[in-house]
Amino acid sequence: MSREFILPDLGEGLTEAEIVAWLVAPGDEVAIDQVVVELESAKSVVQLPTPFAGVVESLGGEVGQVLHAGTVLLTLAGESQAPDVAEPAEPGIVTSETAIAEESGAVLIGYGTRQSTVTKRAASAPARFGRRSGAAVGAGVSGGGASTGPRSNGAARLDAARRSPVVSPIVRRLAREHGFDASQLLGSGHDHLVMRRDVESFIAEQAAPTMAPEVAASAAPSTPAPAVAPIADREGDRRVPLDRMARAAAAHFSRSRREIPEATVWMDVDATGLLAARRQLQEATGERFGFTALIARFVVAGLAKHPALNASFDAEREELVYHSAVNLGLAAQTPRGLLVPVVHGAERMPLRSLRDAITSRTDDAATGVFPPSALTGGTFTLNNYGTLGVDGSAAIINHPEAAMLGVGRFIERPWVVDGALAVRTVTELTLSFDHRVCDGAEAAAFLTFVARCIERPVSVLAEL
Repeated sequence: MSREFILPDLGEGLTEAEIVAWLVAPGDEVAIDQVVVELESAKSVVQLPTPFAGVVESLGGEVGQVLHAGTVLLTLAGESQAPDVAEPAEPGIVTSETAIAEESGAVLIGYGTRQSTVTKRAASAPARFGRRSGAAVGAGVSGGGASTGPRSNGAARLDAARRSPVVSPIVRRLAREHGFDASQLLGSGHDHLVMRRDVESFIAEQAAPTMAPEVAASAAPSTPAPAVAPIADREGDRRVPLDRMARAAAAHFSRSRREIPEATVWMDVDATGLLAARRQLQEATGERFGFTALIARFVVAGLAKHPALNASFDAEREELVYHSAVNLGLAAQTPRGLLVPVVHGAERMPLRSLRDAITSRTDDAATGVFPPSALTGGTFTLNNYGTLGVDGSAAIINHPEAAMLGVGRFIERPWVVDGALAVRTVTELTLSFDHRVCDGAEAAAFLTFVARCIERPVSVLAEL
């Protein structure tokens, strides 16, 4: 019996990835959770494990090829004693408890742990892995959205009673911005999964002219709208195309600035007490504790007191979503650019565990290679840009989060202590927040709480 698993949604709406390296070859025997491929998404290089064991029957593409979420990544051959499993309603959802018990627990969103009743690939299947052009992606994928007859216009493809699966938030938003529900399309992915290409194709069909040529010509405006002039090259200029990650980052930053009415509050903080407390902690334990870990613990305590800063604004439903967990994002400069790896469940961690989790994410940042789950699900971001040698920044909030706390460099400055000047170690805290989620009073209260913890670290004991 053959098994296929499909390329998952790698998080944050990422629907495609390029194959960097295969770590297995046809004929290899693999175990559950063995890493089989390295993929480059728009945000990171990720390593994916196989969710079940078997012998590699075929690979889903060649190195350098771009695969889309919902396409087959790997096919394994092997006998299974598990009963047949019904096809899932969405990729990666298996309803048989027996099948789940025999497969990996590390299943991602859309991670296709899917049974197949065929023992060999169809003769035409390799065409799926051949060279592609334009939007012709996923040829040979079951449940495709290929037309069975001529269409007069794109509207015929919408069905208000249809509820096709839509994994990607980007796909849902793109459809919503053009006035329709993506789930009403018949998707071209596995199990009719609606892909971005389906939405873009429908939008293009809607925008196509429906008038006769002579009518369209007479209806055209006498003065054409001016086109946006491209940036002219000067002597010595050079153009550098954006790679997939840079394009995704640009779109993410633009969306945050476009959708979030942000405000910023900041204050200088005497961090001398934090330096002394850190030194005492390290002497008492014989362990090393970084400033980021200590401030992160203060942040988690502050979010427990001010949960609005650990929330999101659902614009579609006009609702506030207060998150039950603190998934702490850590802005990090990596060889692949700015990324925000996430420490999940930070509210449950004592300081030592939080420090270790942050260290693990920092080690991954040195290479830019993260497990897929490490870049998803953040609810609040801590940005220690003091390591870049600056005091403050008008940071862009990491959409869809509601706030970001920035920490500047630690520097000695003159400071008034008990009415007299003294040399103290000072840092600047900057809080950017979504004004739809909370007002300035609550943002200031959170900021001053963190500041008080830095100035007098023993005060946080009352919150633990």
